[in-house]
Amino acid sequence: MSEQKPVLYGYFRSSASWRVRIALAWKGVDYEKKYINLAKGEQKTEEFAKVVPTQKVPAFVTKEGQILSQSAAIMEYLEETYPDRPMLPKGIYERAVVTEISQIIACDIHPLQNLGVLIKIAGSDLEKRKEWANRVITDGFKGLEKRLKVTSGSYSCGDSITMADFYLASIVGNANRWEVDMSQFPIISRISNALATLPEFKEASPTNQPDCDI
Repeated sequence: MSEQKPVLYGYFRSSASWRVRIALAWKGVDYEKKYINLAKGEQKTEEFAKVVPTQKVPAFVTKEGQILSQSAAIMEYLEETYPDRPMLPKGIYERAVVTEISQIIACDIHPLQNLGVLIKIAGSDLEKRKEWANRVITDGFKGLEKRLKVTSGSYSCGDSITMADFYLASIVGNANRWEVDMSQFPIISRISNALATLPEFKEASPTNQPDCDI
């Protein structure tokens, strides 16, 4: 099978796209970016539905030309296909802890404050959107902070960068957007501040994306 440059369909503000961008930067993968403006509903077009029937971002076209959606699946593929700079530790328990922290963010916090839910809850009322997102992120961070007290070292799971840090960086970005009081969460803040200094995390930041309109 011939190979091609991988393609990432994403949106600068999508935290799921954000975490995949960090993973791609961490792995040093050269890829093409295609932009789907969620605020304008571009994910609902027939053209995009042909790429991803679920009409969600991120979506990733592998170097073999195969389609993947869902950030966890994309990052699993990246870990197996590009083994340098691993995102997961070797130990069975340690790997499970990375998955645990990642899923606390991806399953317990992120879905409650994504764009579709905000529209259902608050429509176009930005203040109501902020109130809802602030509350659900704050509630989720309370448990995450306690768990990180046990699992963290310099980063979310010990002293090495893992996939969990990609999830953490992106959800903290959302927390800042919705004006969550981060002084309540010193461990999350400490790790996030450390990650923000790393070149891969800077490269993947929403404000450094060509489709950023803020």
